[in-house]
Amino acid sequence: MAHNSIKDSYSRLADRLNRFPQGAPPSKLLFSILEMLFSEKEAELVSLLPIKPFSAQKAGSVWKIDIAAAHKILDELAGRGILVDIEQDGQSVYALPPPMAGFFEFSMMRIRKDIDQKVLSELFYQYLNVEEDFIRDLLTRGETQLGRTFVHEPVLSNENALHVLDYERATQVIKTASHMAVGICYCRHKMQHLGRACEAPMDICMTFNTVASSLIKHGIARQVDVTEGLDLLQSAYDHNLVQFGENIREHVNFICNCCGCCCEAMIAARRFAILNPVHTTNFIPRVNEDSCIGCGKCVNICPVEAMTLVSANDPMNSKKRIARLQEDICLGCGLCVRACPEGNIRLDSRSQRVITPLNGTHKAVVMAIERGQLQDLIFDNKLLWSHRAMAAVLGVILKLPPLKQALASRQVKSRYLEALISRIQI
Repeated sequence: MAHNSIKDSYSRLADRLNRFPQGAPPSKLLFSILEMLFSEKEAELVSLLPIKPFSAQKAGSVWKIDIAAAHKILDELAGRGILVDIEQDGQSVYALPPPMAGFFEFSMMRIRKDIDQKVLSELFYQYLNVEEDFIRDLLTRGETQLGRTFVHEPVLSNENALHVLDYERATQVIKTASHMAVGICYCRHKMQHLGRACEAPMDICMTFNTVASSLIKHGIARQVDVTEGLDLLQSAYDHNLVQFGENIREHVNFICNCCGCCCEAMIAARRFAILNPVHTTNFIPRVNEDSCIGCGKCVNICPVEAMTLVSANDPMNSKKRIARLQEDICLGCGLCVRACPEGNIRLDSRSQRVITPLNGTHKAVVMAIERGQLQDLIFDNKLLWSHRAMAAVLGVILKLPPLKQALASRQVKSRYLEALISRIQI
C-alpha cells in the first residue's frame, strides 16, 4: 500500500507537469528522475500548485497550512531550483518552471553533493536521448516551439545588420537584461558524467531577468555583468557554438550556447529535422557554387548537418565536390559563413520572416492553443487572471474553426494576442 502511495504522489506530480504546454510524458524513467529530485511529500505538495505564479499565501491555502510553513517549503524548493521565486511589489511570487527549459537543467547547473549527479545524468540521457518521447513531445508538437536560434553576429555584413532586429541579437539580450547569470551547461555536464563531453566551455549557460535573479539568489548560477556576459558570448563564438534561446522577444530568460554533439536542441534538430523542432533565424546561407572549392569546412561545422558535399558535375574533374545546403533543415545560424576560407557563403534574408511570440505569456497561450491545452492554462487558478481579459481570449479562440483553434492563425498570434497579452499582468 505504501509503495502505491508513493507512486501515486509522483503520478500526480507528472499529471501536474503535463497540464502545462511543456510537459513530460510519464514513464518509469521519468518517475526515477522525479524521485531523485523530489521527496514523496514534496511531490504531493508540488502536484497541487497552480500553473501560473502564486504567493506563499496561495500555496498555504492550497496545502491547508499556515503561511510561515508554506514560505519555508517554497524557499527550500527554490533553493534547489525546483521553483523560481520572483520579487513583485516587495513580496515573493513563486512559479514551477517546466522540466525543460527549467528544473531539469537547474539540477545540473552547479556541482551538488545532495544528489548523485552521475546517476541523474544517466537517467536524463536515457529519458531524453534514448527513449525520445520527451524530446519529441517537447520540440515537435505544434507550430510554436520552445526555443529559437540567434544569428552568429560576427558574420553579419553591413547589409545584413540592417535587417536584424534587437531581439534577434544575443548581444542585445545581454545588454538589456535586468539580471544575468551563468552556470554549468546542463547538456555537457550530463555528457561529462557519461564520458562523452566535448571540449567546448562548460561554464557558459546563460540565464537572464527574473529566472537569473532567482538562480543567483540561491547560488545555482553566479551573477555576471554586461562586460563578462559579452566576453562569455565571444568565447561561445570562438568555439563555434550556436546560440539557442527562449522563443520570445521581450524578457528572454535563457540562451544556451550549443554544440552539435552534446546539446539537446541540436541533437533534436538533427533527429527530428523535418518537424522543425527549433525556430530558425531570419537568414539563410547562400553558397556561391561557381567559386566553392569543396573543402568541407562548412559541412564539418554545421551542428544540424544541413550542409553536404555533392558532385560538382564537372566533366573536366569528376572528383570535384561543392557544398550544397538543405534549406528545409537549416537553422540560419551563420556558422558556415564563418567557416568558409574563401568567403563563398553569404547570409540572405529569408523570404518570409519567422514569427516570434512577444513574451512568455504570449508563447504559453499560443503553445497551449496548438497543443489543445488552452483550458488547462485558463481555468487553473483563474483568480490571478483578469476575467475581462480571459473573456476576450476565449471569445476569439472559441469562434475559430477547429483547425485554427488548434494551430491559431498568424494574424491572431502576431496582432490580437500580442496586443492583448502585453496588457495582462500575471
